[in-house]
Formats: sequence, structure tokens, C-alpha cells
Amino acid sequence: MSNSLYETLGISKGASSDEIKKAYRKLARQYHPDINKEPGAEEKFKEINAAYEILSDETKRQQYDQYGDSMFGGQSFHDFSRANFGSNADINDILNQIFGNFGRSSGSRRGFGGFSSSGFESFDGFGGGFGQNLDIQAKINISFELAVNGGDYEFSINGEKIKIKIPAGLKSGEKLRARNKGKSAGSHRGDLIITVNIEDDKEYKRDGDDLYKNLDISLKTALFGGKIEVKTFKKDVSIKIPANTKNGQKIRLKGYGVKNRKSEIYGDMYLVINVVLPDVDQLDAQLKDLLQTKL
Repeated sequence: MSNSLYETLGISKGASSDEIKKAYRKLARQYHPDINKEPGAEEKFKEINAAYEILSDETKRQQYDQYGDSMFGGQSFHDFSRANFGSNADINDILNQIFGNFGRSSGSRRGFGGFSSSGFESFDGFGGGFGQNLDIQAKINISFELAVNGGDYEFSINGEKIKIKIPAGLKSGEKLRARNKGKSAGSHRGDLIITVNIEDDKEYKRDGDDLYKNLDISLKTALFGGKIEVKTFKKDVSIKIPANTKNGQKIRLKGYGVKNRKSEIYGDMYLVINVVLPDVDQLDAQLKDLLQTKL
């Protein structure tokens, strides 16, 4: 039985959970699109993530160990992922459909036709296609800070309280899955697929894993320099403003941005300088005259 899924992560079939995670992190860093610009790196990155999605889940791993690459129509996992994990594909949805159906199937698995570019062909015993879909959909709004830092989030749907873990670095439009919170049919229950919308923040803007924040400084600080205390999502930091700092100038705080969910590498924070000019009418008359003469 082929074990191409293990080969994707470069590990043995008997690898421990820690070994799987270690192999994944190493490969994810190597092939992350923000780091590796070589042709094919992005496709490899998706393949690595999909392999980890399966092998890090005990139930899915047991199913794969039992059925091997027959779950992917007999083709290697490499070929399967390249054919089906396109730019618009939801990897988790595809994998959960596959493994969910293997888990719900009973009796012989004769006659399944393999996985085509458009999805599974018919399976005996499923009533055509994937059979009854017990998953349900929901949308939630979360704060900008919660999306950056991660944390617990609780909401209600159909009278049931749902508590989920928001991973740090979540992007707007991404989907999370709450297991066994969907519709019920007999002894089976589907999942709740949650689409997350992130609310705008008055102070911060996000671009990928980088954060941007306007920083007001006085004219005196801009001209002669000084130190400013800045609050970030990690901690408060003291930064030095150099003399002759210009309006719109950016100051980079390396590693103070958003944690990438896959590579676990932090982006940067950019402070955009906004020089606050004094009210001329409030200036001392002598200083006002001096400025008019010298400037």
C-alpha cells in the first residue's frame, strides 16, 4: 500500500505527533510563498499543509493508514493535491468530505471511480455524490485585536452556545470548523463551517502579515528627535525618533506584526509619522515673529 502522504512530509509511517509537527514546520518555512519565490513553491506549500491536515488529525490518519492512497482514487497524494487544491479550493472542505464519507461508509467500497478534477465520482452506498450533507454554515464578526492575537470566542446558533478558538493571525474571509455542531441524522452529526469577518480597527491597518499605524509626534520631536512610547499587540515599546523626521516617514518595528498561521513567522509593524503642527494663534508672540522671520 502506497504511503505517499507520509512521503510528502518526509517521515516514516510510524512517526510520532511531535515528529509530524516538526517535519511540517520545517517544510512550511522552506516553501512558504512569502519566503520561497521559486516556481512550484506555492503548490508544494499547499500540498504540505493538506498532508499535515490529515496526519495531525488522529481519526483521519487512522483512516489513511487503513485505506492508503485508494482514498485519492489510487493516485499519489502529490498528484491528487496538484489536481484538486487550486487557488480557490477550500482544502479543509475537500479533505473533510473525503474522510467524512469514508468514516460514514459501511460495507464494500467496490466501484468508487476515483477522484477527478471536479471531485469524487459516484460511490456505492452513498445515494449518489456525497450523500446527505449534514454540515451547516455560519458567519461571525470578530474584533481586529482578536484576529491578531487569537483567543476564545463564544456565540450562539440555533439556540446552542458554540465556543471556538480563534487562531492568531486569522484573515477576514477564512473559515473555521466546529466539529459535530451541524445537523444530525441518526448517529451522525455534521460540522459547523464558520466564515469569519474581521471588523476594521480605528488605529491599525493590516497588509498581509504587516501592520500599519499612524504615530502622532510634535513638531519639536520631529525637528530635534526624542523618545516615544508606542503600544503594540505584543507589548509597549519605547522608540527613538531621529532629528529631522519627515511627515509620512515610516519606522519599522521588526517582528511586531501578525503571526503567520502556517509559517509561525511574525510580520512587521510600520509606524507612519504624522507631525502635529502647533496652533499658530497659541504661540508666543516673540516666537511667532521669529518663525516668520527665519523660516
